[in-house]
Amino acid sequence: MGENLQFAQDSAQAAGFYLLDDQDASGLGRLQVMDRNWTVCSREPGPGTYPVDMKVTLHAVKAGVSC
Repeated sequence: MGENLQFAQDSAQAAGFYLLDDQDASGLGRLQVMDRNWTVCSREPGPGTYPVDMKVTLHAVKAGVSC
């Protein structure tokens, strides 16, 4: 949390997770076209140990917007 979306995606992939989704945490339904301009607020599933074939959803807001 708190990282830019691109870094979070890269980190997830480096850990072996490739089934990734991202959502606009502001509720406006915007697409994250420029991943570096978005900040991750939360993720599903939460902290823990999971199989790498599990879907990971990153909820992010536009940079400069509070979570």
